[in-house]
Amino acid sequence: MRKAFLAALELPKQMFAPTILLDELTLLLENLGIQTAGTVIQRRERPDSAFLLGKGKVDEIALFCKAAGADLLVCNESLTPGQRSNLQKIVGVEVWDRQFVIMKIFEKRARTSEAKLQVEMALCKYEIPHLKGLGAQMSRLGGGIGTRGPGETEFERHRRKLERRVRDIGRKLETMKHKRSLQRDRRRKMDIPVVSLVGYTNSGKSSILRVLSGDTSLVAENRLFSTLDTFMRRVDLPSGRTILLSDTVGFIRDLPPGLVTAFRTTLEEIVASTFLVVVLDIASPDAQDIRDVVEHTLHEIGAGEIPRLFVLNKIDLISSDTLNAATARLGIENSQSIATSVVEKRGLPELLDSMDLFLEKMEASQR
Repeated sequence: MRKAFLAALELPKQMFAPTILLDELTLLLENLGIQTAGTVIQRRERPDSAFLLGKGKVDEIALFCKAAGADLLVCNESLTPGQRSNLQKIVGVEVWDRQFVIMKIFEKRARTSEAKLQVEMALCKYEIPHLKGLGAQMSRLGGGIGTRGPGETEFERHRRKLERRVRDIGRKLETMKHKRSLQRDRRRKMDIPVVSLVGYTNSGKSSILRVLSGDTSLVAENRLFSTLDTFMRRVDLPSGRTILLSDTVGFIRDLPPGLVTAFRTTLEEIVASTFLVVVLDIASPDAQDIRDVVEHTLHEIGAGEIPRLFVLNKIDLISSDTLNAATARLGIENSQSIATSVVEKRGLPELLDSMDLFLEKMEASQR
């Protein structure tokens, strides 16, 4: 098993505490089968332009990695190509950042051709600016058929290859986007409302869809990013109405911009929803932060103004007093939230009733 040493910065006016970010980074790495050998947090006014961390701290990390047998350094902050190259030279191990870790998990989880293409595009776009930091092998002169001439470097050849691949994937995703658009048009003509389950990764969205739709073939696993594709199933509401309930990729702190861009086709399903059901893991100690991340991501993809219900999931893991306190901190009205436990099958009939009533009110306001 690979061992990683984790590093993070504590900066002024930081949105999230570095300890929380490192805990999450540890969990992300576990999903890749990588063990955390140690962590360090350095307080700074701003990131160091050459190393991210201070040079002295980098020297200490090099010694620790050698002593602990760590073969990987993972920085919570995004690294520039120069910072990554400089760190690798001093520490002597492979260097990743949080963005790359998340993309590697997406790569591991991708099942459908669309998801695989989206992840590949994000990885290509990430790799292009980092090519110069790959070492002397990228500086060799090359020549031959299909190159610009004998003076072209390996770096230039590889960059052009990646850029061509990005354009090729972009064309394929545009075709898929067009197909999705036609599917949405057909659904609108059928006048079947589409409701999207959205939320943080591993909050229980897939489990809720599995139970409400009765489709036991849907994969619902207790791990990060088990769903990267949009799954849509028919669900009958108590009034007799039928909706299409969809589940798509979960959100996370600092979701790499490249992945947001690459998954734009998939995320457009959320933007086209009649209303949203925001699923929150209410047992999480940082549920408020998680809600903020979800709200920020929804605004980022253009879904910030869509009406929403809140599902406070995993109530089997907390007491009723803790639930009441957490709900009060979130500031969500009782009429807008439903407490559920998929494990204990609690709150799911109430969720169906709430979606039915919510839809009825929306339709009445539009008359």
